[in-house]
Amino acid sequence: MSADIDIDVPDRSKLLSIIENISASQLNQGRVVSHNSGIYVTDIPYDPVNKRSAIDYNEAEDRGYFKIDILNTSVYQLVKDQKHYDEMLAKTPDWNRLWDDPKWASGIVHIGGHTDLLQVMKPDSIPRMAAFISVIRPGKAHLQKMPWDVVFKSVWDGDDSRGFVFKHSHSISYAMLVALHMNLVSE
Repeated sequence: MSADIDIDVPDRSKLLSIIENISASQLNQGRVVSHNSGIYVTDIPYDPVNKRSAIDYNEAEDRGYFKIDILNTSVYQLVKDQKHYDEMLAKTPDWNRLWDDPKWASGIVHIGGHTDLLQVMKPDSIPRMAAFISVIRPGKAHLQKMPWDVVFKSVWDGDDSRGFVFKHSHSISYAMLVALHMNLVSE
């Protein structure tokens, strides 16, 4: 069982200033470094010199510790209030704009430099955007430019032998964030 959860917030530092936490550690090319977003809110072996957990997050997971990834997501800074969020999330975005306006699309969260692929694959729904977000990761890159029925057969099968992959739930969440961002910057 994977023992971690991702939480998107508009300002990570604000949240971390009000909750007691210990930064996670990870191994990177044989060196122990701070994890970019992972924290623990429970006791864990602690390295006071480096101000982070004393064990790598993978080992911590094996020992039963629960890591939380707190991610800065600036899209949420565009949301005025709960009603505005609900309205923008419920609205169907103009999917065509993703491939009709590459410059605009490059500013949308999770799209970045993948506008050429957008023009080929043309994701036009949350499920297709979720699959698109997954195939731009190394583990599923072989599915790029494939027909949607081929993509959906294996995009979330858990095979990470070719590199990093997304879980289905992460992909759907990120696709919804893309739609939200599209609607927010189009209003």
